[in-house]
Amino acid sequence: MTEVPLAGGNVAASVVRIGGTVRKPATPATPAVHALLRHLDEVGFEGAPHAFGLDEQGRQVLEYVPGQLAHALPPLDDSGLRRAGRLIREFHDAAASFVPPPDAAWDVVIRPDSEDLVCHHDLAPWNLVRDGDRWVFIDWDGAGPGSRLWDLGYAAHGFVPLAPDGDPAADSPRLRALADGYGLDPDQRACLPELIAAHVRGMHDLLVRGAATGVQPWARLHAEGHASYWSRAAGYVEANLDTWRSALGS
Repeated sequence: MTEVPLAGGNVAASVVRIGGTVRKPATPATPAVHALLRHLDEVGFEGAPHAFGLDEQGRQVLEYVPGQLAHALPPLDDSGLRRAGRLIREFHDAAASFVPPPDAAWDVVIRPDSEDLVCHHDLAPWNLVRDGDRWVFIDWDGAGPGSRLWDLGYAAHGFVPLAPDGDPAADSPRLRALADGYGLDPDQRACLPELIAAHVRGMHDLLVRGAATGVQPWARLHAEGHASYWSRAAGYVEANLDTWRSALGS
């Protein structure tokens, strides 16, 4: 029962490993999040950790997934991007049949474009554990209602990545690979670029609001300079919307 601290997150505090489990603070959203994770397990989706309820200290008990965070590895190649797209599609398809508890209290910090199904809202390399043949998205505390393209648009920022000072010529085929892996139809491809831009800009606005209100951890992240990064990333995505449309539609 030795507790081993786990580092690397920007939001949750006091995350530890005990044997084959992770223990982390519960939130008001935990009952709904665990209901989602149990549903995903029941329908056979293997890209999320198992949820085991709460321990005697009231902490969440989740499956510890061995492996490496994708964020600490070289960026995915086109094949890896297609695989990531397929994994996100499999999650969304599995979540489409989930019926949230009537008293679900989600913690969605950026308002989505619509609310068609329960999404992760932070699909990114820093939340993807790669363990051989199994890839698992972790950190589901921010899950809640959203849309497929809203979730995928945020994933595009992190996995392509669509970062400040990027190269549109290099990023375009990578964005296409992610979209191909997901299996977007023509209408979805036409809508995706604007939602990438909206979600990335939304991250910047969240941090600015956090700085103004003092709400944590957003105020701390703003003080650490994260808002500047998200502002520049949003500017890059917005300046190249026609390029992304062309890449996705060609």
